[in-house]
Amino acid sequence: MFKKCMGDPSLIILIEDIGINDSLSYEEIHIQILDRQVCKLRTKEVASVNVLWRNQFVEEDTWEAEKDMKKRYPHLFKSGEVPN
Repeated sequence: MFKKCMGDPSLIILIEDIGINDSLSYEEIHIQILDRQVCKLRTKEVASVNVLWRNQFVEEDTWEAEKDMKKRYPHLFKSGEVPN
């Protein structure tokens, strides 16, 4: 059977705050790069950066490939050296 569910009004996010397009999608907005790490494999090294994102229910960070982030967001890397 179904149970009665009481919604939590503090979890409601206004559409204007997120900026949803007509296609019902939105762009993830990065705030800053927090950290950088290099994983050493047998034959190569893979650089990753820890990126802080907005537009989530809570601001959260993820590890992304540095090469991909430089292609998509080159302005993040122009303002100086990435933190170590």
